[in-house]
Amino acid sequence: MARYVFKLPDVGEGTAEAEIVAWHVAPGDRVTEDQTLVDVMTDKATVEIPSPKAGTVLSINGTPGAMLAVGSELVVLEVEGAGDQVPDDAPGDMLNDVPAAALPEVTAAAPATAAPAMEVAPVRPEGTIPALLVRRPPGVKPTASPAVRRRAWDLGIPLQFVAGSGPGGRILHRDLDRHLAGGGGEAGDVALAERPSSPARTGVSEVPVRGLRRKIAESMQEAKRHIPHFSYIEEIDVTALEELRLHLNAEGGGARPKLTLLPFLVRALVRALPEFPQINARYDDAANVVQRFEAVHAGIATQTPGGLVVPVVRHAETLDLWQAADAIRELATAARDGKAGREQLSGSTITITSLGALGGLATTPIINRPEVAIIGVNRIVERPVVRKGSIVVRSMMNLSCSFDHRVVDGWDAASFVQRVKASLEQPATLFMDQSR
Repeated sequence: MARYVFKLPDVGEGTAEAEIVAWHVAPGDRVTEDQTLVDVMTDKATVEIPSPKAGTVLSINGTPGAMLAVGSELVVLEVEGAGDQVPDDAPGDMLNDVPAAALPEVTAAAPATAAPAMEVAPVRPEGTIPALLVRRPPGVKPTASPAVRRRAWDLGIPLQFVAGSGPGGRILHRDLDRHLAGGGGEAGDVALAERPSSPARTGVSEVPVRGLRRKIAESMQEAKRHIPHFSYIEEIDVTALEELRLHLNAEGGGARPKLTLLPFLVRALVRALPEFPQINARYDDAANVVQRFEAVHAGIATQTPGGLVVPVVRHAETLDLWQAADAIRELATAARDGKAGREQLSGSTITITSLGALGGLATTPIINRPEVAIIGVNRIVERPVVRKGSIVVRSMMNLSCSFDHRVVDGWDAASFVQRVKASLEQPATLFMDQSR
């Protein structure tokens, strides 16, 4: 028998480290070749690492949430045959003779483990409230001094049901005392039982930030730290666009995918971006180089059980409305099901983010670094607007966009949004031949 030291392989292009997500084996377990040992995360994707050999697990390195460098010891196996022993100085960027068919399969990250439930203090039993003896006619207000009213408020006593012994039935402090004591005055006041109070909440939960949530936190922090954001918000009249969308969905029946606003927005971006190449770009701030792209690879921010991911519609410029709708739907489904691969989660040149009906009036979205722009879609609402001197009801939507001010000037950003607005407000132009 011999020891086999399996080191963390390079599971992606340029990966320097990976996070342990979940172990599938423990010391003492027998494993077969290609059996999954551990899940690790890099760049918002989870990678299953298979065993290169059959044997017995002697030790594992790293607990869930720990970061391991590529080439560091991952698992030590006891295997048969001396020829399987690996020296300590074996290169870590090798897959340790893993056959090509056994290379790890990339999937979207799984949701983090649910946090333990908070402890809630027990509720005190309610007291018994006696029958009320004093009832003033509707509209008749009890009379009392400000000090008595304040004390009654603090004690939770409704003055409407307290008999007053002062001049003209004025409620005095002694009337409140009798009411609390339950003795009942000559006019028949009532004791008010102690009010049941809401329980104090004392529980505290500690939720480890790991896996996809840690990657999201790091990406957001890096984006806000490095990018001087500025946002530009514009309202758009999408009445004609909504009428066209509903008409096309009705005409298509079940033979074509259902159209949402997003395919129209993608098409509007495809038409506008050639005029503003500085916006369809990525900024390498370390090298001080801006990469401008002719192709439009549109990232679609998607909420999943594990957190936010951005699957990418590649070469959106080659797709018609229904092809774009199909691509968006398939990518969103794969991301939510945890089946989106690395190729589907990287390479975007501009990102669209939309919360649908929860979109609010305006947002200030964070740029998906190293991109230089993000397009935020707010909800569509019917509002009264002035058209040619008359007030009419129109379907209105705000477009909230953020830009990297290092490489995008305010004038260019505003001109770009106005170009997109013009296309969405006159949707027929989305289908015109731009070459003419």
